[in-house]
Amino acid sequence: MAMSQEIAAATASLDLKPLEKILKKYRHKKGVIIPLLQETQSIYGYLPREAILRIAEATRTDASQVYGVATFYSQFRLKPVGKHIIRVCHGTACHVGGAERITEACEEELGIKSGETTPDMEFTLESVACLGCCSLAPVMMIDDDTYGRLNDRETKKILKKYRKKGE
Repeated sequence: MAMSQEIAAATASLDLKPLEKILKKYRHKKGVIIPLLQETQSIYGYLPREAILRIAEATRTDASQVYGVATFYSQFRLKPVGKHIIRVCHGTACHVGGAERITEACEEELGIKSGETTPDMEFTLESVACLGCCSLAPVMMIDDDTYGRLNDRETKKILKKYRKKGE
């Protein structure tokens, strides 16, 4: 299948109008793949395959190269994420303080593993290298809220509060 036919087939289900505005903004500029991916992700919450193919076409770049950039940088997501992003710190202080127990408590409460999203698209659970809150270890963040000095029971209690907010 030719690239434009593949893009037409892939983009049939995705509204690309917001992406077209971004592409227009960067038209005729060099070195724009990263900013294009960043702005695309800010619109869709992740990088849909359809958007990557359209970016490749618009920048006259192989789709594999665009995917290469998207997979090289940890800031980019290739799958949709939940309404709430839960980040559990696994840096040295948090690791020593019991980060693994915090992750396990989240997994038990949400029914997913780290790196996954709940089927209702409410929560995405991530293990991260450092949140920069070592004095509060172990730490997790839910969206922009930081919770420190956690144990498994407190972790589950916090998650239940977020679940009730969503009901």
